[in-house]
Amino acid sequence: MFQIIIKELKNHAPFTILGAITGIIIMIIFQKLPSKISYNIFYILHPLHVLLSALVTAAMYKLHRAKSYIWILLIIGYVGSIGIATLSDSVIPYLGEILLRMPNRGIHLGFIEKWWLVNPLAILGIVIAYIRPRTKFPHAGHVLLSTWASLFHITMAGSQSFNWVSYIIAFIFLFVAVWIPCCISDIVFPLLFLSPTDERRH
Repeated sequence: MFQIIIKELKNHAPFTILGAITGIIIMIIFQKLPSKISYNIFYILHPLHVLLSALVTAAMYKLHRAKSYIWILLIIGYVGSIGIATLSDSVIPYLGEILLRMPNRGIHLGFIEKWWLVNPLAILGIVIAYIRPRTKFPHAGHVLLSTWASLFHITMAGSQSFNWVSYIIAFIFLFVAVWIPCCISDIVFPLLFLSPTDERRH
């Protein structure tokens, strides 16, 4: 399992760096975006991230497991998507906001603040994975959505121009917020629930 983690982190680092670069470009363009608009954009991107995360996490388990029960997929997909997407999109960016001493910093937990939107989308992603499990394209979309959701969580806290130090710190937090959590959510987390027999069968 440790070798799988290292391999996947290495494989996903270049794409995650590219995603973080796109995030900084967006941040430069929209650096003076009002917090309310950033908040609304966050709550478009974050729920979509949860949807794709749930889809990929549940699909990864189903593709490796000969017989998958929907209730098991619901548990794995929900915990893997809600738990890790919240860490990626909200908790880690919030730590960056604290470090940058942003004036409007705050932790926005989507599954609580907008439970009526985020939680049903997680369940929808799991149902899609149960019917038609796919991982490749949804994972790529998941990484970009996570990067941009994290970005707008940061700009939500800003309301001022950023300097070059802010951009460097934001880049680091965007990269870390996506690189480790997304690989764990999509790949490592669902594989923890497999037996050696399941892995050999795949």
